Amino acid sequence: MAIDIPQFLQKSPTTYNPADWSALIEYLQNDPDIVKNQPHLLELALSAFYLGDFQQRWEISKILTGWGKIAIPLLIEILEDEEAEEELRWYVVRILGELRSPEVVQPLVNLLNHSENEELQAIAAATLGQMGKIAITALTQLLQQEETKLLAVRSLSQIRHKETITPLLTVVNDANNTIRLLAIEALSSFHDSRIPPVLLQAINDVAATVRKVAIIGLGFRPELREELDLVNQLQPRLFDCNLEVCCAAVTTLSRLGGDAVAENLFPVLISPYTPVILQIEIVRALSWMGTTSGLKYLQTAFSHPLSPTVWQEMVIVLGRVKQSDLTLLATDILLELLEHKHPATAVNSVKSAIALSLGHLHLPKAIPSLTLLLNEPDPQVRLHAMAALKAIRPGEEK
Repeated sequence: MAIDIPQFLQKSPTTYNPADWSALIEYLQNDPDIVKNQPHLLELALSAFYLGDFQQRWEISKILTGWGKIAIPLLIEILEDEEAEEELRWYVVRILGELRSPEVVQPLVNLLNHSENEELQAIAAATLGQMGKIAITALTQLLQQEETKLLAVRSLSQIRHKETITPLLTVVNDANNTIRLLAIEALSSFHDSRIPPVLLQAINDVAATVRKVAIIGLGFRPELREELDLVNQLQPRLFDCNLEVCCAAVTTLSRLGGDAVAENLFPVLISPYTPVILQIEIVRALSWMGTTSGLKYLQTAFSHPLSPTVWQEMVIVLGRVKQSDLTLLATDILLELLEHKHPATAVNSVKSAIALSLGHLHLPKAIPSLTLLLNEPDPQVRLHAMAALKAIRPGEEK
């Protein structure tokens, strides 16, 4: 639709209808240079922003960023106008964040300080976090006030810059669980000598959520394994009262690796008091470690009265072994189950999993045992045995 800008400028914005605003938006979108070369259109665009519907505001907000800094003073006026619609102010926060100018930091901080609208506070906090380094100083000041501390930490935790380390360290012992959680989680992503001691302290935090993120964070620092005695530090968390913390400890220990880790995981795996979920995590961890000791402990675990669910998971992870020096051991463990008629093989789903895992391992020595499985009464076992044989000897029909 053609648009007569001079005629638009002569009319009162209150006389425009939705079609007028749509025509203006289309006009401005079609040629971005119009925005740069005709700054007088900014007032008209802001009128569309004020009076348009939701979709029109969404479209015009994209155009407003094209004016850059020239639009900031007028946008800040809208932001600071407590009589303006909340939706309008919400859009302004988003636009100011995209402009990423130092002069928008303080107005956004003021909004955090004085607004009673939680949604506006939340979007302002998120926007400050996305603005990066230029917002750190202002956000650090907000840590001194209880009413803005949580929002400030939430924003700082989104800024992946080393300058946030110092302010975040000031709140790692805060009374608020969420504040400690956000700070510990954010600090975990930095390699700084001040952080590991904080993480070690946090693995004993009273809040399970904090313990969990601290444990996960230590999993990304395997180089500190010996220096901080991480295996022994984390071992008690395998018996944490919170199951998610236990599972996080298993994952982190597996990332640290080594025979000592496998040795610590094995007793928990075979304990009759260990929940199945945790047993499965340990089974996966022993496999992920990619060590002979890990597979040997899985082999030994088959001699203990575990649930069919855990047995099946053990079979599955053995089939996922990729290291050439371990595939033979994994194959031998699975074949031993079949040859000695292990109780697990009485469960058809486990027997099917054995067949599939042998197929994944691709070792010809499994062929005789897989051929015998073709005579099994269960159709699924036969099907999986045939698939395994085809995987080991492609192109041959069985």
